[in-house]
This record gives sequence, C-alpha cells and structure tokens, in this order.
Amino acid sequence: MSSPAKRTPTLGSVSSARKLKDRLAQGLVYVAFLLALIPLVSVLWTVVGNGIKRLDAQFFQFSMNGVSGKDAGGGAYHAVVGTLEQVLITSVIAVPIAVLTAIYLVEYGANGRLARLISFFVDVMTGIPSIVAGLFVLAMWLLTLGIMKEGAGFAGSLALAILMIPTVVRATEEMLKLVPNDLREASYALGVPRWRTICFVVLPTALTGILTGVMLAVARVMGETAPLLLVIGFTKAINTNPLEGPQGSLPTFIWDQASDPNQNAIDRAWTAALTLILIIMLLNIAARLVARRHRPGSR
Repeated sequence: MSSPAKRTPTLGSVSSARKLKDRLAQGLVYVAFLLALIPLVSVLWTVVGNGIKRLDAQFFQFSMNGVSGKDAGGGAYHAVVGTLEQVLITSVIAVPIAVLTAIYLVEYGANGRLARLISFFVDVMTGIPSIVAGLFVLAMWLLTLGIMKEGAGFAGSLALAILMIPTVVRATEEMLKLVPNDLREASYALGVPRWRTICFVVLPTALTGILTGVMLAVARVMGETAPLLLVIGFTKAINTNPLEGPQGSLPTFIWDQASDPNQNAIDRAWTAALTLILIIMLLNIAARLVARRHRPGSR
C-alpha cells in the first residue's frame, strides 16, 4: 500500500496564519506601550495634581531669601535662573565636544585604534554615577588646581558636562550612521571636500536626531542633584553670577523643600518639580521646531 500523500498548505491558509501572527504581535506591542504609559501618566498626574497649588506669578518672582519652611510665601526665581544658566553653560561646553567626537568616530576614525579607544571611554563615561562627576570636579578643579572657587555655578556646569557628553556622542553617532552613503558619494563626485560634505550634507540630514539626543541629555543633567550639592552648594538668595558664590538650582531647591516637614515647603517642592518638567517640555518643543525649520527641503 502506498502511503497517503501529504497535504501541502494552501496559499490562503499560509496567509491567514501570517495575519494571525501579525495581529498577535501588534496586540503585544500595544499592550507593552500601554504598560509603559502607566508609570509615566501616574508620575505626571501626581506632579501636576500636587504642583498646581503654588504655580502662580509669585512663585517665579521671588526667592526663598528670608522665608522659612512654614511660611506661605517665597518662590523659586533664584533656582530657575540658576538652572537655566548652568544648563546653558553645560550645553555650550558639552555639545560641540560631543558632536565633533561623533563626527570623528563616524566620518574619519572608522575602525582605527584611536576610534576604538575613544568609543571605549565613551562607554565607560556613560555608566559613571553623577556623584563621581561631582567628586572629580571637586577634587581636580577646586581642591587640586584651585582654578575656581568652591560653590561656583560654573563648577556645577563642568560636572554636568561630564555626564552630558557621552549621551550626546552616542546619539549623534547613531544619527550620522543613518545618513545614506549615497548622499556622501554624490557630494564627493561633485568635487565637494569632506568637511563641506559633513557640514552642509551630513549634519543637516541628521539634525533632527541630533537635537533629540541633545534634549535627552539636557533632560538628564537638568535633574541631577548630587554633583550640584558637592560643587555648588545651596543658597536661598538670588545669584546670577555663575563664576562666584553658591547658586541655586531647581533640583537642589526640590531637595531642600522636600526635606522640610512643613506643608508649605512640600507644596513648593511639588511646584518646582512641575516647573522642571515644563522647562524640559518647552526645550523639546523648541528643538523640534528648529529641526523642522532647518530640515533639508523645507522652506
């Protein structure tokens, strides 16, 4: 007797199985997305619900100078000014260094020994705890070299720059790798030098992703507290000079007010946290608008 012939799957059954697997995978992606949204929405709901109480004009017009934890007044003007100055100085220091490093790794270094060494140190810097960056600046720049006075906002910017550089390097490196080589080859075929190709072809193409990476790095360093407490200290007064004297910041303001058992201080801490989130959101929106405006082919 001959064995029965095996049934070959028809095209319709194969297509139905693929559609079922596709629907299942799509459903799992949606479930994972919703699960990821739960803690995010919970944090935002809590911060907004508690921080909206003191979100008024007075909070942004006055400092905490002469205001105790049980007093109802006071604000975070000094902390907002300090945070914006420190993050601006940090970005001015870190972004050019990080972008130039990424350009070397992708466009010039290739698989060279120096490029591998730089990439290794970037990976090491990515995992450095924030307090170690603060200790390095404290030990090297303040205690050993004595270049700056202890408690200067610029010293905090140096510590934040150490934390910001590896994040921007990795983000920029990945965005540059996504630029098609055809664009580079077309530019070289027209006789354009490599540096002009990088400046006017490669970087504009990757600008949106680079700005996104910079904003992620800004969001990370803007909330750091430990290095600022080490090298800047804490003050309740307004100090707009980042080169001299202790300077306030939103993270240290939140730390100080949250450690106070009085309800007025806790309300100010929640409002400062909400202010920090709003500043980061506004910076992200501004970066997206700039990237969209300078996108190749846009008017």
